Amino acid sequence: MNSLFAARVGGVLSADVAVPEHEREARFYARVLSTGANPLWREADLMNNLGIPIIGLGPRSADVAHLPLQWMPHIQVADVAASVERAQALGGSVLMHATDADGRSQWAVLRDPHGAAFGIVPVVAAKSIPTDAVASDGAATVGHIAWLDLTVPNAAAARDFYQQVVGWRAQEVPMEDGGTPYADYAMLGGDGSPAAGVCHARGANAGLPPVWLIYLPVGDLAESLRRVEAEGGKVVKVVRGDDGAYRFAAIQDPVGICLALLPG
Repeated sequence: MNSLFAARVGGVLSADVAVPEHEREARFYARVLSTGANPLWREADLMNNLGIPIIGLGPRSADVAHLPLQWMPHIQVADVAASVERAQALGGSVLMHATDADGRSQWAVLRDPHGAAFGIVPVVAAKSIPTDAVASDGAATVGHIAWLDLTVPNAAAARDFYQQVVGWRAQEVPMEDGGTPYADYAMLGGDGSPAAGVCHARGANAGLPPVWLIYLPVGDLAESLRRVEAEGGKVVKVVRGDDGAYRFAAIQDPVGICLALLPG
């Protein structure tokens, strides 16, 4: 994402998931995310190193047992009620929908027609955005959601769904698979900056699950991947650049929830 913690339509600030085996899961994420000489995530509570709550790992209590085992990004929208209505009209479903005493929508958890779950919230107030999360050279200095993408068989249908529900605008990204050209999509937020990707399940993205993958930066990716397997998780896919350096890795935690890690 080009802008950390941006207050904008389509911007993603946080994500959460409710898990079984909560104690084991909390240990897994604490160990995997807190690598490097200057960890970007705090081991004690999984907040980033400024103490800002970016990811939430909750126990799978009875009131959230119906939610899928996926990291669910919280995406800012202009009108929560309108987005809920559009999602249902386009074949999505509503998993949770919070309203105030007057019936006004506060937030919702939705599932798209491909089965990917996500939350929607109103655009946050600009004054609530932290200002000390970026160094003078523009580099991120804290743990955050660095990117977000969804890989499905029909990326064009997913693109259309999210354009109407979230308010993203799609920009084609040229791709090639076995000599055949096609396009994936960069989804642009309200300020025109890339906010997420919607990809076809082919080529470099073949084999990825049809869920929203959150990309979390870590201080030492090689050590994080070692800890993934040591703590009962699985490394699903590793992508390296032409120089052999890690670009990112898709992983599964011990209960099968997928996410991606990348160098911080």
